[in-house]
Amino acid sequence: MSRSHDIVANNPRGLRRVLVARFSALGDVAMTVPVLYSACACYPDIRFTMLTRKSMTSVFLNPPSNLQVMGVNLEDYEGLAGLRRLFKELRREVDFDGFIDLHDVLRTKILALQCRLAGIPVSVINKGRKGKRALTRANNKVLLPLSSSRARYRQAFHKIGLPVDNRFEGLFAAMPDGKGDPARFASVAAPKAPGEKWVGIAPFAKHEGKIYPVELMEQVVEKLSERPQTRIFLFGGGEAERKVLDRWAARYPNTVSLAAKRLGFPVELALASWLDVMVSMDSANMHLASLVATPVVSVWGATHPYCGFKGWRQKEEDIIQLPMTCRPCSVFGNKPCYRGDYLCLRGIAPQSIISRVEKHL
Repeated sequence: MSRSHDIVANNPRGLRRVLVARFSALGDVAMTVPVLYSACACYPDIRFTMLTRKSMTSVFLNPPSNLQVMGVNLEDYEGLAGLRRLFKELRREVDFDGFIDLHDVLRTKILALQCRLAGIPVSVINKGRKGKRALTRANNKVLLPLSSSRARYRQAFHKIGLPVDNRFEGLFAAMPDGKGDPARFASVAAPKAPGEKWVGIAPFAKHEGKIYPVELMEQVVEKLSERPQTRIFLFGGGEAERKVLDRWAARYPNTVSLAAKRLGFPVELALASWLDVMVSMDSANMHLASLVATPVVSVWGATHPYCGFKGWRQKEEDIIQLPMTCRPCSVFGNKPCYRGDYLCLRGIAPQSIISRVEKHL
């Protein structure tokens, strides 16, 4: 019997309704998709419910038939009393008999405790915090690759008795050419013409330690916009980001800013599936583009792929980073630069990004 058949048959606890929780951040939630969709394919007789923030539910496009995605506003469930109420509502609405905590924060710890008191099996992700501290500390750094977040998610499924074989091929894998419907993004772009090249650029991230300097990224936009039959789509959100991207779109030909359009994940993911390549920081857009099987040229500064956050199926040669002994100094890019100058980002030449992008064009 094949390993895949062994996996499908293996459900020692006889689970039928499994609740899976991950509330944030967007990139981490996106990284659950390949594992969760694969679990659904491996165990078609189990009903999985993904619990996340309401604002992130639309990332789960084209879900398997045995997957329910439930979004909540966590502000409605503040404190211990609120989480007790959430647990009761989940028991009533989902009636789950297994709980997989893919977040391991105070909220999910409390939910897990309530499950254990009710006799419900629980599995909790091992985030590898000790290894990440060793990887990011200033002295005696241990520069070795850690398990990816997706591997840690799979381990959490395995611990509850549900080993997962990879069955995920992309959010649009079942669609013609593996791409989203162009009608979804018709308001911002006509269907891609034969011979045309589409490049996405997502130049921002939550923390400064992840953001390539704006003036240098503008050089990348300028150069790529000069290529014949090439269109540039700028991805971002927030007022400050919108002003920058709108300025670039007005300044350079064949460049469109999506920042002010508030298209939503289904539209942006459909558009991203038609890109020849996405340029992104170590940010959510790297993971979202990965989910639609679009190559990503990723730019890394204070963080490092060794922390386990590389995009799904992204190639090593598409990672742009400098070999500095102080890197990584942070898991999330939220700590002050040891040097004070973010040379890890400022030292990356725009041409190195351009050259890598052009290999996909």
